Amino acid sequence: MSTKNQTYDAIVIGSGISGGWAAKELCEKGLKTLVLERGRDVVHLKDYPTATKNPWDFPHRGGKTIELVKDNPIVDRCYAYNETSAHFFVKDNEHPYVQEKPYDWIRGYQVGGKSLLWARQTQRWSKYDFEGPARDGFGEWPITYDELAPWYSHVELFAGISGNYDKLDTLPDSEFLPAWEMTSVEKGMQSNIMKKFKDRNVVQGRCAHLTVPKPIHIEQGRQQCQARSLCERGCPFGGYFSSNASTIPWAQKTGNLTLQTNSVVHSIIYDEAKQKATGVRVIDSTTNKVTEYFAKIIFLNAATLNTNLILLNSTSKRFPNGLGNDNGLLGKYVAFHNYRGKLSATIDGPMDEYYYGRRPTQPMMPNFRNVHKQEMQFQRGYMTFFGAGRGRAHAEGVGGEFKDAISEPGNWYVSMMMQGETIPKKTNHVRLSTDQKDKWGIPQLITSVDYDQNDVLSMNDFIQAGSEMLDAAGCKNIVSADTKQAPGLDIHEMGGVRMGKDPATSLLNEHNQMHLCKNVFVTDGSCMVSTGTQNPSLTFMAITARAANYAVEALKKMEI
Repeated sequence: MSTKNQTYDAIVIGSGISGGWAAKELCEKGLKTLVLERGRDVVHLKDYPTATKNPWDFPHRGGKTIELVKDNPIVDRCYAYNETSAHFFVKDNEHPYVQEKPYDWIRGYQVGGKSLLWARQTQRWSKYDFEGPARDGFGEWPITYDELAPWYSHVELFAGISGNYDKLDTLPDSEFLPAWEMTSVEKGMQSNIMKKFKDRNVVQGRCAHLTVPKPIHIEQGRQQCQARSLCERGCPFGGYFSSNASTIPWAQKTGNLTLQTNSVVHSIIYDEAKQKATGVRVIDSTTNKVTEYFAKIIFLNAATLNTNLILLNSTSKRFPNGLGNDNGLLGKYVAFHNYRGKLSATIDGPMDEYYYGRRPTQPMMPNFRNVHKQEMQFQRGYMTFFGAGRGRAHAEGVGGEFKDAISEPGNWYVSMMMQGETIPKKTNHVRLSTDQKDKWGIPQLITSVDYDQNDVLSMNDFIQAGSEMLDAAGCKNIVSADTKQAPGLDIHEMGGVRMGKDPATSLLNEHNQMHLCKNVFVTDGSCMVSTGTQNPSLTFMAITARAANYAVEALKKMEI
């Protein structure tokens, strides 16, 4: 293969949620773009082998065998991992890492990455989320909500986001498709909670599901969500947003996309004379052959921890500690979402009503702690999600009476959870092992990430406040729990390559360019200065689209 055949205008590393968006934007603007995916190809519709199977079509009815659990204790803890979806998850022995502190690293190595597996909850950040870290002294965003707002709109209109126009400054509205409906019990809870707590706003969840597809979604080949709740198998309707159903095929239609699978990125190549990156060093995952690809700009979207790994492994005479890492902060300030607080309860609901369908979202409450100023013993706050439904009736015995009894719905129950902001700390970091390598000869990643007292105080506050809200809503038998789950299981890892105004305290500028290597852009979760309390993927998408459009303009002006 000649160097000419290995040269492109742009290289995108990773094909997940942010990588797919980078590919779409760059290809639409006319750049010949190579997307490198370390996993196998997954083509929309064609490669969802379990999408339409019934429970009895699986050897174990969709469950997990003892052997599957025993061999995969980490990935087994993920709620979406079972016999129906196991083919989209990285197994524990396939890409080992070193846990200096317990950390559950959940990964999906295939075209589309974890966009096939995400929970699809999508909320904008508010101005308070961008301003809060600087106020509280643990980071400073180089962009504002107002700067990102048009890019939120840009990605929302294409992806398709359902929700209500709630007019809250703590949770700005998106460009919405019609919302899913609350159950009658949830509506009653909403009214009771908001009546008693004037600072609480219960709204219906916002999610990347097509309730009423627009022409742009039909043009993508996507159709209305069928509420099957089988999303982690891949959606043959394209009812939810994924790279596979949306951005990757859209980029392919331009004729500017080259998608290469089984391509494990070893490092980014830095040219000392040109003082910029010239390409990417790739190892074929099946043959171990090493190939170098070249481009004017590189977008790194390998998902937070792998993006950190690649940059740390991109060493040169100029950058002996990793690309752009003069300040030694690469891999530092890794953060996540605190999911440890859980509540459950019973509630008296109408026994002549049943909720039907499998709605892909549930009611939620934007953060109400430390929004405008520091008020609590802990910094920042948490979002709250809850749902009310009816399970199967409890019955004993055998035969016809038992069968009739369990075919009826049971009593109403309520569950509530927190999604807490954690404070990025220098001590929470990832780094490369000096003695352990993976099967491609790349150093294994060491994770050293943990909770702190702030997280415990936040969780305790949620349990107390949540219990009070459930009580006000009319719930009984309220039970609280600390899941004590390891960081990582939230699958909202962020940081390590944070944005900032000052090259002394950050790796990326306001356009997601590396301060010290202007033609490398990082727009996945690793770029985040803080975690906010919202689900992060919508913000990743908006940041990526914004950076990609800036990169194209900078190329035209010959600024990079």
